[in-house]
Amino acid sequence: MAEETTSQTKSPSGGRGQGRGRGRGRDRDNDREESDVNDRLVHINRVAKVVKGGRRFSFAALVVVGDGKGRVGFGNGKAREVPEAIRKATDQAKRSMVRVPLRDGRTLHHDVKGRYGAGKVVLRSAPPGTGVIAGGPMRAVFETMGVQDVVAKSVGTANPYNMVKATFDALKRMNSPRAVAARRNMKVGEIVSRRGSTVTAPAANSDE
Repeated sequence: MAEETTSQTKSPSGGRGQGRGRGRGRDRDNDREESDVNDRLVHINRVAKVVKGGRRFSFAALVVVGDGKGRVGFGNGKAREVPEAIRKATDQAKRSMVRVPLRDGRTLHHDVKGRYGAGKVVLRSAPPGTGVIAGGPMRAVFETMGVQDVVAKSVGTANPYNMVKATFDALKRMNSPRAVAARRNMKVGEIVSRRGSTVTAPAANSDE
């Protein structure tokens, strides 16, 4: 009887073993999702807090993450050590990821402006081959998101936190032709044809 009980506990087909297997499967799926995410350190700052015994230093990190397919997020973290601050910022960025519609998976659907505090940005769609024309924090957002052609300009402050937040404010205003067609009870082809007619209208006037 003792041998039978030991064989049952060691058997991989037991109920407890199956529960562990299911948990490990979910962990593997989470690991795969996190492995597909690319992170980029945008800015790191040393912060000093004056206490009774002197100064206490800590580090603040700003991180941008994205899957290269239209999902992107940002986060900031603060800790006594740089790696811990980056880890906190990365975890926060993964929790706050948003999906941005892209045209042909490479550029924005239309021009858009964003603002946060003193930060002002202007984002414009671009034809193939243009590349990412943006500076500093904005470039990190576009590269992690998977944008290949875009022209961006920061008009206001050069603070990286405000620039990133203003960029996300602009991206949240992005609309796809499918979303506009659903809101107006129209077909996607009608929205796209109107967009093409507005682009080609100046050329027709110039020929006359």
